[in-house]
Amino acid sequence: MAMFAILIGPFAQVAYAAAITTASDTMSTIAPSVVANHTILFGSPTGIAAGNTVTYTFPAGFTMGSVAFGDIDFATGSTSTCSSATYTEQTLAATASGATWGAAVSGQVLTITSGTGTSAAGNCIRLKVGTNATNQSTGVNQITNPTAASYGITIAGTFGDTGTITVNIVANTVSVSSTVAQSISFSLGASSLALGTLSSAAAVSGSHTFTVATNAASGMVTTVTGTTLTSGANTIAACASGCTSTVGTAQFGINLVANTTPSVGAAVSGSAPIGVAAANYNTANTFRLVSGDTIASSAAGINSSVFTVSYLANIAGATAAGSYTTILTYTATATF
Repeated sequence: MAMFAILIGPFAQVAYAAAITTASDTMSTIAPSVVANHTILFGSPTGIAAGNTVTYTFPAGFTMGSVAFGDIDFATGSTSTCSSATYTEQTLAATASGATWGAAVSGQVLTITSGTGTSAAGNCIRLKVGTNATNQSTGVNQITNPTAASYGITIAGTFGDTGTITVNIVANTVSVSSTVAQSISFSLGASSLALGTLSSAAAVSGSHTFTVATNAASGMVTTVTGTTLTSGANTIAACASGCTSTVGTAQFGINLVANTTPSVGAAVSGSAPIGVAAANYNTANTFRLVSGDTIASSAAGINSSVFTVSYLANIAGATAAGSYTTILTYTATATF
């Protein structure tokens, strides 16, 4: 009779990898063929023991470039719920040594290596790659996205957990265009101004406004053209060199500021930026009228600016009687 002997030895123990949980990769852009930052999160059921590695394999098409440990942050979380975990940043170097973790890129694989550091089972693991890595220094190098398609970033290593994070590379930008038309607006607050009866015993004054606005890059200028008050062959002398009110002396002029002698006018007003009264027309109580002069200006675009034009008229005792009139033309010109 044949005899068979059956030997029963110890069972071999086989370690099975656990699947990562709550995995995600938040990218700064998912547009094709451009550089991007990555923030990769996953829950690790097994945890990381001393000497373990965690590998992140980016599919062909992603260009790792010059990414190195200075462009990487690696942190261990307090729970597997990645959104609410408290993270502890780990010190990184090119290779692991003691409490310092190694971080290196070879081909398409980014490897994190533990020296003596660990992460408890059930905790979340966070990896940042790119300019969003700021723990030891601010990252400079980023990973270049591939062409548009769906890709899987594989998580593996000797730490025992595995999984894949799917990212979708797609053109996700909208080009929006519009134009702003060149503009200048100008309006006079009055088309006529009656100064009344002139007197050699007191100055006569009056005012009106004009409003100007423009989006011209080099601003605007407003000019005045015209002559002094005239009645037939008789005139009232214009303040060609600027004058202050002198009762009993023939004078006619304007300015664009608030005055006390006589009490007339106002400073330019509006919501900044606004224009300014020009030289020769911006001094209180000093009036001038020279045809063609610039009386207001701006160096750039301005919002609606309200200017008050103040008029001064004095006459001498010998000024001939008559009806004195003039037509002054105000012109605003923008420089685009």
